[in-house]
Amino acid sequence: MGRAPTDMDDIQRFFFGKNTVHSLSEAEYAQSRNYLETLRAVSRLTYMSMYVIDYQLKEFEYVSDNPFFLCGHSPEEVMELGYAFYFKHVSPEDLEMLIKVNEIGFNFFDRIPLAERKNYSISYDFNLLNGKEKILVNHKLTPIFITEEGKIWKALCLVSLSANTAAGNIVLSKAGEDVFWELDLPSAEWHKTEKMKLTDRELQILRYHAQGLSIGEIAERMFVATDTVKFHRRKLFEKLQVKNIAEALAYTTNNKLL
Repeated sequence: MGRAPTDMDDIQRFFFGKNTVHSLSEAEYAQSRNYLETLRAVSRLTYMSMYVIDYQLKEFEYVSDNPFFLCGHSPEEVMELGYAFYFKHVSPEDLEMLIKVNEIGFNFFDRIPLAERKNYSISYDFNLLNGKEKILVNHKLTPIFITEEGKIWKALCLVSLSANTAAGNIVLSKAGEDVFWELDLPSAEWHKTEKMKLTDRELQILRYHAQGLSIGEIAERMFVATDTVKFHRRKLFEKLQVKNIAEALAYTTNNKLL
């Protein structure tokens, strides 16, 4: 199921399953279309993969065909594996961390007012094992549908290369706010922190790179010299503590700076 659905019937099956009695309202349909457009847009960025998870059925409902996350499997095989994919391709120590993160994260989520719960995202880093290769990835999860009891039903997950050097880095953020919460895993305590501020020019350069433009093309769009673009890129890399534009895009996307 590497293809994102397009029409009403496809969207109905995609988000609610073939045998559900739930029927999409106009508002839910519009919301679903927005998420599907996001799926298609993000899939064009080769450094990022995505999937939709159903927490009630404990299965994957959509897996993009970007090979980064698949660990040698096809999207259909990953969907068939479901939760078993984690047990197969995540190291035991990182798997233990993910279980703790889920438990602590859901407890935090349950304390958020019901109307605001879909505005929050949680991200964390762990190692994916692909044969003998170990890749540190960032995994960001955003609820897209909530049960009547207020629990996460469906969630959109984005997987990208981590800009960090070790697993962990557990962050919970709310869309549109300049603060986020970092989790100290041993104590299970959340610490509130201010988001990093990026200049308009830094954001402009990042957005052009996300569209696939080269440094020369960005310079033309911004009516500046290529050396000016390179200068702002270097400053941006220093600010974010990353090595290249792929890491910068991953960091800013994961932390909702872009």
